[in-house]
Amino acid sequence: MVSPDPAELPAEESGRRLLQRRFTARLLPQLRLLVEECAAREGLCEPRRGEFVLAVDEIAGNAVEHAGGSGRLVLRRVGDELECRISDAGPGFSEEVIPELLPGLDGAPKGRGLWLARLVADRFAVAEGAPETGMTGAVVTVTVRLR
Repeated sequence: MVSPDPAELPAEESGRRLLQRRFTARLLPQLRLLVEECAAREGLCEPRRGEFVLAVDEIAGNAVEHAGGSGRLVLRRVGDELECRISDAGPGFSEEVIPELLPGLDGAPKGRGLWLARLVADRFAVAEGAPETGMTGAVVTVTVRLR
């Protein structure tokens, strides 16, 4: 039997899984360390590694704060990219809610996380959750090139 072309596989099936974790607020510090370790091991150099970890942390923090207190992270290497998908069971949202310009210039201390994640990513997407995973809210994918 011939293996399918990776480009034809659903995104969840292609690539090499590096990390998969369910998380809550209590586990966010550990999650940051694990993502940093995986990114370093895969060759993502500074300052991109720090930017990637910050983006992942902001998205995971949003899942905890705004989408029911928990989420699911899957970090994969796909070719020469690191892709992180964070899903939650919240109400969901679309990418249109993320402002084009830096939010918070009016003194508000919040609202910058998704904007920042989109800014530092090579690719960024927001989609509806997948009921089969138990995470029916949003799925945010942030991707950076390793080279």
